[in-house]
Amino acid sequence: MKKNEQKKEEKVLTEKKSTKKKDSSRKEPKKKKVSKSKTGPLRIIPLGGLCEIGKNMTCFEYGNDMIIVDVGMAFPEENMPGVDAVIPDFSYVIENKSKLRGIFLTHGHEDHIGSLPYFLSELKCPIYGGKLTVELVRHKLADKGVTMSGIGFNACKNGDLVKAGTGFWVEFIRVNHSIADSYALAIRTPAGLIIHSGDFKVDYTPINGKTINLQRFGELGKEGVLLFMCESTNVEIPGVSPSEMHVGESFQRIFQETRGRIIVATFSSHVHRMQQIFTAAEKYGRHVCLSGRSMVNTFNVANSLGYISMKPDTLIDTSELDNYDPDEIVILTTGSQAEPMSALSRIAFASHRSIEIQAGDTVIISAHPIPGNEKPIYRVINELFRRGAHVIYESLADVHVSGHAYRNELKLLHSLIKPKFFIPVHGEYRMLYKHKELAKSLGTSEKNIFIMNNGDVLEVRPDKARINGNVPAAAVLIDGSSTSDIGNKIFSDRRMLGEDGCIAIAITLDRKGDLYCPPQVNSLGFIFEDEKEEMHRACGSKAMSLLSSDRSKQTDLETFAYSRQFREAIKSFLVEKTKKRPGILITVTRLV
Repeated sequence: MKKNEQKKEEKVLTEKKSTKKKDSSRKEPKKKKVSKSKTGPLRIIPLGGLCEIGKNMTCFEYGNDMIIVDVGMAFPEENMPGVDAVIPDFSYVIENKSKLRGIFLTHGHEDHIGSLPYFLSELKCPIYGGKLTVELVRHKLADKGVTMSGIGFNACKNGDLVKAGTGFWVEFIRVNHSIADSYALAIRTPAGLIIHSGDFKVDYTPINGKTINLQRFGELGKEGVLLFMCESTNVEIPGVSPSEMHVGESFQRIFQETRGRIIVATFSSHVHRMQQIFTAAEKYGRHVCLSGRSMVNTFNVANSLGYISMKPDTLIDTSELDNYDPDEIVILTTGSQAEPMSALSRIAFASHRSIEIQAGDTVIISAHPIPGNEKPIYRVINELFRRGAHVIYESLADVHVSGHAYRNELKLLHSLIKPKFFIPVHGEYRMLYKHKELAKSLGTSEKNIFIMNNGDVLEVRPDKARINGNVPAAAVLIDGSSTSDIGNKIFSDRRMLGEDGCIAIAITLDRKGDLYCPPQVNSLGFIFEDEKEEMHRACGSKAMSLLSSDRSKQTDLETFAYSRQFREAIKSFLVEKTKKRPGILITVTRLV
């Protein structure tokens, strides 16, 4: 850090190098003997990531200080038509913004940093994270047009300590995950030591050669850990997760045996996977072309930081593809989850502007389907086969391993840390419950394990912990440029339109308020084309009959046309005739 920044309240204290064999030089806050009765509570408030997958965000509050761990997003579910993203509710943080001392990021995946553009549009504070994570955030904010003045970007590494206000010291501990620069956090507070695992796995042969710092977890466990918060994504899977190196070996074998172009789809943030593809391509004389905006952006960031090792002429542009034989080409693309606008989906359905599937292409989908994405993924796979490509996906070859710990890896961390209290995080309820059972089997008392909901407030003291109240934590839906609680009514309307379409009835009145002409009817997505004219005519006659009948009662026609009585009568008519319930749009125009 620069000298003039060391006077700030929040700063990174780099671990000094010791000449002794034992690492005893770590600069940590002096421990004071504090009476348990005089120690105030540490408040832990998850705003996302519990009983769900994604939008991970947790507030830690002590006295007049607050820090946040991760500010992630989630992708919309099937029952959220038209929604672009789901983010946490920031209202509690905004109400207490004077306490906010910093945001600490465990790694650079979207479910941990994706909501930062929305959060930092309203609040400014320092950000601390790994070098790659911080640069990804910087590019994300610039892409969204977020003003970056007043934020403060601080790149941290294994062993770095950050002082945040008077209530928190945060230490970064290296872990393995499916993106570089991933960290667990050791959070020191007056109440005690908290460890947050972030997302991790135990990989003894990682691509970058940097293994998880198990020694530090053991040291902290011996010191005494008050509370452990650990991810639960793969708690249901027994054993240990395979090493990322295993995927590299599969790529080497596939690249050696394959003739023609190779197209690899994977997560754009998976820098280690990206490196293995470049390594295999160079070994077998192939050039690599990147496709997909997020893939290009992540590569540029990772390459600028020196995280990609490649020959200068390995990377080529899409415009150069025709200059090489098919056996010399690898296309690295986004779309492993069959996102509709991703590069692979557009390639599969022949809508990509510069890449088309050729007979003999080999497509490798190097990712595990996110739950709920199976159907669109297999739809893309079917289309690729239909166009003459050979498709390799996880069920056929070892082209993907998880970045999340299996049960035995979770057991290892629990055994090293030996916490007094435990909160399972990052998972659906069944995962949190399974993780609770695992912690119990390793000796943690059941009364000291808390399965929480988003918004719950856990008050932790050195000798006890309890859930005491809650704060707003409902999901906030991003719909285009709108950021608000859209509500159930609009989803109901959208589902109705998607299923039965809509019908519009236009009524024109003269100056006196009488019908000027018969009602005009149109529809969209409601009825087959060859039946439209007849149905429109019948619906118009029904509307005319209703209006004429009401006119004899001397009721204002405009008022009647917008009434529930008129709408329900039209709805009943349409259900009787078609067995469908389309949306009904009514407009009344009065001539002047």
